[in-house]
Amino acid sequence: MDKVIILDFGGQYKQLIARRVRELGVYCEIHPYTKSLEEIRKMDPKGIILTGGPASVFLEESPSYEKALFETGIPILGICYGAQLMAYRCGGEVKTAPTSEYGHAELIIGSGKDPEAAAGSLLMAGVARSSGCWMSHTDYIAVPPKGFTVTAHTADCPVAAMEDPFRRLYAVQFHPEVVHTDEGTKILRNFVIDVCGCAGDWEMAGFAQRTIAELREKIGNGKVLLGLSGGVDSSVAAALLSKAVGKQLTCVFVDHGLLRKNEGDEVEAVFGPKGDFELNFVRVNAAKHFYKKLADVTDPEKKRRIIGAEFINVFEEEAKKIGHVDFLAQGTIYPDVVESGTGSGGAVIKSHHNVGGLPKHVDFKEIVEPLRSLFKDEVRKVGLELGLPRKLVYRQPFPGPGLGVRIVGDITEEKVRIVQDADAIFREELARAGIDTGAGQFFAALSNMRSVGVMGDGRTYDYAVVLRGVLTSDFMTAEAAEIPWSVLQTCMNRIINEVKGVNRVLYDLTSKPPGTIELE
Repeated sequence: MDKVIILDFGGQYKQLIARRVRELGVYCEIHPYTKSLEEIRKMDPKGIILTGGPASVFLEESPSYEKALFETGIPILGICYGAQLMAYRCGGEVKTAPTSEYGHAELIIGSGKDPEAAAGSLLMAGVARSSGCWMSHTDYIAVPPKGFTVTAHTADCPVAAMEDPFRRLYAVQFHPEVVHTDEGTKILRNFVIDVCGCAGDWEMAGFAQRTIAELREKIGNGKVLLGLSGGVDSSVAAALLSKAVGKQLTCVFVDHGLLRKNEGDEVEAVFGPKGDFELNFVRVNAAKHFYKKLADVTDPEKKRRIIGAEFINVFEEEAKKIGHVDFLAQGTIYPDVVESGTGSGGAVIKSHHNVGGLPKHVDFKEIVEPLRSLFKDEVRKVGLELGLPRKLVYRQPFPGPGLGVRIVGDITEEKVRIVQDADAIFREELARAGIDTGAGQFFAALSNMRSVGVMGDGRTYDYAVVLRGVLTSDFMTAEAAEIPWSVLQTCMNRIINEVKGVNRVLYDLTSKPPGTIELE
């Protein structure tokens, strides 16, 4: 199987690079930049991609790599920081840019001195002479190394792309992995298919059966314990493990009182005794416990930590009743890992309770995360391959901390009730209007703002509900959904009239970045 590896230098969009490469039918893995050259050679990759990162390559403390990497003959594509590292290690000059570039820029093929400099370039083959690209850099390649040809530039970046085809080294200052770069997919395809010579025949089909076989072999006669949230990720993980080991799997569903309306009962209907899966199902109703622990807590990260820690504590208490298990299973997926900053020094965007938060007092030998390398849309494909109902596979994603990150400020039972009711109305009206919510995430949240309103002949001083709808394929970037005004008006009228404690409804237009999908 052809393989491309990604060396991570702290870039927040490393997962996007991996996603785009996989979309091209080429398998890839992400590894920290500390992976030794000897280890890389043993992996026998067809190509290597160096990610972006926030550091400056010319500073001593910045992440780097030995020059020998660029002398292996393995095709290498440097992106942003990776491009600067390639230039720096190969003898070029990298400096602080006179003009930083952030956001959209016009990419022009060829150098500023020679419009035909990219003629014959495999990387730029078929790329439009002028197109939009996404820049995000403070430093720039001031002087390319000897042997390199500049193949693209922008108004403020003289070396937007360069290459040395003899040594099979390619670099782009912009980010081809994001949707904002018009020709990004074509450039990545040119690299992995034409430069690296990958066949492009890897596909997700068969992942479920392969994983079931691997789980069965790994687990043998062992017992498995899974914390089941009822979301897409943990549900697909539960289905995989159920198919692999059946009753050897025990799923503990901790209902922390921060779920969507009626969701606890829906989870039990799918995975409980009357459901279609062969497993042991345990439900723990712990809402009062969580509300007490969260009383008067307003800091979002503290709320996440409390919810994550108490989830583990409650989970551990239930696990003690079960006794020794051989494996602890989790529904961790790629975006969880990258946003938690796990792996190679990436910045922590927000913590996830299922990443780095293992229970300390559960008697188990090893952790099992069958979905850790997959993106959300890939997880859904696995769910369909397993024969899970489409309604379950494409249900709206839900964060581990639940409504705890959809309530700004302190959490109370009343606020949870407000969000549950408003969210149910919002999703009901979206379904009634025939709006496809499977391509993103749509939900109601509660702001910490109270304002004056008028209902009937009386003055009110109540909360503002925030409606949010985003479209995304990978949950690493997202754009606000354009919901018809009439639908939003209907939602507003119903929420204000049917949900006690609300007198104002807002719609959040923020994209990701700069925001995150959840409010907290």
